[in-house]
Amino acid sequence: MSSQLSYGDLASLMKRCAGLTVDPELMRTRPTATFEEYGLDSLGLLAIVGELENRYGTPIEPGAESAKTPGDFLDVINTSLTTGA
Repeated sequence: MSSQLSYGDLASLMKRCAGLTVDPELMRTRPTATFEEYGLDSLGLLAIVGELENRYGTPIEPGAESAKTPGDFLDVINTSLTTGA
């Protein structure tokens, strides 16, 4: 995976961590749709954040686990990965 998380990466994480199948193209074209609309709850999002912290060996900046939309989540995650939170 590159240093920037994509909608495809997020869809894979949603499948692996929460058992949800989501079309990454749908998330890309509807970045303001909420995670709730995709069936992802706060525990699922927390599992995704934990997976990313383990994968990259660095804490993700606060706010990622409370993101409401895929677009907001990717903004926080990619900023965190870029700056090394």
